Amino acid sequence: MSLNNNDTTDRADMPLTRADIEQRIQMVGGSDKLDVSGQNLQGIDLSVIDLSGAKFSGADLSGANLSGTILSGADLSGANLNADLSGANLSGANLSGANLSGADLSTAILYMADLSEVNLTEAHLSGADLRKARFNNADLSYAELSGAHLSGADLSKAHFINADLSEADLSGAHMSGAHMSRAHMSGAHFNGADLSGADLMNADLSEADLSGARLSESNLSGASVAGVLISAESKEDLLHAIGVRWST
Repeated sequence: MSLNNNDTTDRADMPLTRADIEQRIQMVGGSDKLDVSGQNLQGIDLSVIDLSGAKFSGADLSGANLSGTILSGADLSGANLNADLSGANLSGANLSGANLSGADLSTAILYMADLSEVNLTEAHLSGADLRKARFNNADLSYAELSGAHLSGADLSKAHFINADLSEADLSGAHMSGAHMSRAHMSGAHFNGADLSGADLMNADLSEADLSGARLSESNLSGASVAGVLISAESKEDLLHAIGVRWST
């Protein structure tokens, strides 16, 4: 008897419970064999449980309590995750196309996670470990990322409009073509980051570290750059980006 292949014949419209999940894990022989893709898990409490490698693709986890849950390597692609994921371990997880709008991911671990095309608008990611994560085309507008660790992350063409990235570590991040207009990035670390072609119009970069950052073709018109730390090789690009042109 298998309980991991969307077998919900007697309670098709009822949300699964923690007891259901624990029973299924026991029946299939481990969380890595658990498959609840596309199922209703609204409001479920799966806090502080090991669900490594489990499949939640397309599942509805809105309102779920996943705080402290281990979801490393899990497949959450396309899932509805407007949930409490604070302190969760999502390292290496696949969250591509998931809805995390308004989700609480504060201090969560998303090291090397796939967050491409994810909706993270108004999400809370302060202090989260997002190193080497992939955010291609993700929407993080109005998200809270203060103090987040994003070194080496791929943020190409991601949207950070009005997001709070103050004191965040973005060193070595790939941010070419990112949309960061009106973002709050005071005190952020961009040393060695690739910001080529990024839109930073009216952003707050005061006291930010831009040493070694690539700024070619980026737009910093109207941006606040008071107290910015900049290396000699990036200085001319910065001046061009904020609209200063050398006369000949």
